[in-house]
Amino acid sequence: MSAEALSPNGIRLLIVDDHPIVRDGLRSVFGHGDGIEVVGDAPDGRAAVERATALEPDVVLMDLRMPGGDGVTAIRELAARGSAAKVLVLTTYDTDADVLPAIEAGASGYLLKDASPEELRRAIRTAHEGGTVLAPAVASLLMDRVRKPAAAPGPLSDRELEVLALVAKGRGNREAAKELFISEATIKTHLLHVYAKLGVNDRAAAVAAAYERGLLSPKGR
Repeated sequence: MSAEALSPNGIRLLIVDDHPIVRDGLRSVFGHGDGIEVVGDAPDGRAAVERATALEPDVVLMDLRMPGGDGVTAIRELAARGSAAKVLVLTTYDTDADVLPAIEAGASGYLLKDASPEELRRAIRTAHEGGTVLAPAVASLLMDRVRKPAAAPGPLSDRELEVLALVAKGRGNREAAKELFISEATIKTHLLHVYAKLGVNDRAAAVAAAYERGLLSPKGR
């Protein structure tokens, strides 16, 4: 359906998922007098940013793990471009490693793919109005993190040390991501974990702390 055919009062929705059958299924959920109109879809995060820029949706329904561009990176890019669209994550993943980066990137809500059509419609309306929507499992996860005392930082994982070693060599996030065959968003997540474990706030301090503690050496770790 073209943007020109939309009701002026309808919520303009962009669907982002790498599975065509999921995109088609979601399209069939909306547009039956519910005030929500699907203006387009995209198969990955990079395409989502371009389509959102062109179509100016009110809400983006965003998957997270997609080949060709992940959802968290897309959320950050939309924010950087000043997009007014609210991003509502819709995924199958509810772990810390998925939820926290998405929320930190600016997602207005986080739903799981077992949500009912009515839950989706309600969540889209809430996000459009400026509210926050969290699946019960995600809300419980976040509450647990708030309530539990912070655990003593553990040792850096092998992957975190690999990332830190590349940072020490002057690699940027994009370069490190290419060398390790992972996304920039994953690099940023690893660095956040490194900062927490080392008790620092930036890259330079992390590298200095790593050398001081013997985690890195001038000849490499």
